[in-house]
Amino acid sequence: MIELPVEKRNNKENGVALRKKGFIPAIFYGPKEKATPIKVKEGSFASLYETAGESAIIKLKLDSDEHEALIHDVQFDAISGRPIHADFYIIEKGKKIEVSIPLHFIGESAAEKNLGGILVKVIHELDIKALPKDLPAHIDVDISSLVDFSSKIKAGDIKLPEGVELDIDASEVVALVQEAKEEVIETPEPIDLESIEVEAKGKKEEEGEAAAEAPAKAPTEAPAKNKPEKSA
Repeated sequence: MIELPVEKRNNKENGVALRKKGFIPAIFYGPKEKATPIKVKEGSFASLYETAGESAIIKLKLDSDEHEALIHDVQFDAISGRPIHADFYIIEKGKKIEVSIPLHFIGESAAEKNLGGILVKVIHELDIKALPKDLPAHIDVDISSLVDFSSKIKAGDIKLPEGVELDIDASEVVALVQEAKEEVIETPEPIDLESIEVEAKGKKEEEGEAAAEAPAKAPTEAPAKNKPEKSA
């Protein structure tokens, strides 16, 4: 089990100031553990997180106390990608925990090798339940059963280590091989500029002939004015 030294943190300690000193603010909590603010060396945490991820049990060492925990949540800086805060979940001893374990796809698929198909990994992590001592670092998925395009590996098909039980619908598809399809690129039909010019010319000629045949309009007569009657 990987150990991670941590220190108690005053709630008033500023996160920016802590990070300038090489620490990141963090917190741990659990079913029987009150929320406790802590701080941890950024370098130590980054190295541990890269190795353990969020599925491995780690041992938090706080002074003389030790706590078995999972990394529950990590916040990263949007620009630098460095961790800026972490949550640790303290495990209750003797009880199974629910975690997502990474899947490692092993073996060779005949549908991929011989039929030119494309392997589709529908699920990359598997939800399981297990005691902390039985938690695997990863679970292997043998893809050799994917012999054609109708073959599928479902969650219930995966061989789980002893003491580990599935925490997902057994019928959930984990992986399959799809037939590779060539992308058809439609070529636009060439534009016949000559026909467009001829058509445009014909329209102009028709319009000219129509104008020549149209009768000239008679001038509009001004309405006659009423002449005043002569008095007798």
